[in-house]
Amino acid sequence: MTSNWKECKIGDIVEIRRGASPRPIHQFISNKGMPWVKIADATSDNSRYIRKTNEFIIYDGVKHSVLVEPETLIVSNSATPGLPKIMKIQACVHDGWLVFSNYQGLLRDFLYYKFIDIQKKLLNQANGSVFQNLKTDIVKDFDILLPPLETQQKIAKVLSAIDDKIELNNLINNNLEQQAQAIFKSWFVDFEPFGGTMPDDWQCIQLDKVADFIGGYSYKGNELQSSKYAMATIKNFERNGGFKLDGYKEIIPSDKCKIEQEAKLYDILVAHTDLTQNADVIGNTELLLCTDKYEKIIFSMDVVKVVPKNNMPHFILATMLKSKEFKSHCLGYVNGTTVLHLSKKALPDYIINIPNGFGILSELEQTLKNIYTLISNNLNENIKLIQLRDTLLPKLMSGKIDVDKVEV
Repeated sequence: MTSNWKECKIGDIVEIRRGASPRPIHQFISNKGMPWVKIADATSDNSRYIRKTNEFIIYDGVKHSVLVEPETLIVSNSATPGLPKIMKIQACVHDGWLVFSNYQGLLRDFLYYKFIDIQKKLLNQANGSVFQNLKTDIVKDFDILLPPLETQQKIAKVLSAIDDKIELNNLINNNLEQQAQAIFKSWFVDFEPFGGTMPDDWQCIQLDKVADFIGGYSYKGNELQSSKYAMATIKNFERNGGFKLDGYKEIIPSDKCKIEQEAKLYDILVAHTDLTQNADVIGNTELLLCTDKYEKIIFSMDVVKVVPKNNMPHFILATMLKSKEFKSHCLGYVNGTTVLHLSKKALPDYIINIPNGFGILSELEQTLKNIYTLISNNLNENIKLIQLRDTLLPKLMSGKIDVDKVEV
């Protein structure tokens, strides 16, 4: 079926230019202005798209950078080289990005999936010591097998259908998380079910009255080996909230690992260490909603497990700790310089509002349990979809399977 496919260099069928940064960059960074795309904006989720950025540059810096429009394909050339993304916003990109335009006999979406297909091969030609850097010429001179436009369109359509479902599940999960937080705020901050005032039979108590805190496993480097077991670390925690499955580290733990340092489905985990000076991750709380392919999950010394006691409803407690209020509380208990740490007092000292008896919360607990069960189901479905996409992609891109025979 590949008889009408042709081999060509990427640089012969698309224009490639490099991004640029205004210098010195710290003088142009702002909390408003033109969105400024960093590699971290592209690695925060599994989306094909960049819809928002964490930083901006002032408009005086735009003329010293490269401005890209929505629907532009960009590919990273440093830090995580070869990673493709499609812009959904107007933004500036720095010199860690390659920008693609003026396609000739080539569809943008096909090229997006082609970069996923060839990323490892590109990295073999990358250079650098601390970070690998993907030179523009390496990309321009890279040979690919290019099918006719009609076939490109069919291949991209099949793979996009899978990614669309993944994206939809992610959007649903984000909405469900927002619903959970809205419920928490309504009940425990604004007291809307009670006319806007905390009932007389409620109390303000410290968190340690209704929860225990378990420190994580202190591992050694030689324990990080291919395994059916994995360790949850701060790498699993998204900066803006969320749990990254690719943050797991496979491990063969020693017999010093305690049973209570295992994390089960729906356990509550709090990040206690942060490598960023902005404390983006520290104090972030996540429910373990997916164990991926692993038989057992343990959690590292950088993470603390929160275990409800005295009949404290599990999912209500999790939602409380996933709130902005808890994150703000934790930021007041951070210490350290190069590596930030959350004080051991942070969790026990946190004040929560709860009724004297938990019976009134039973329906609310069930509602939150249903929400997080749906999120967990969607995450597990996404794993299967990703496996399907990753199996199909190289075979479609090489012509080993006929796209007309694929049903998704």
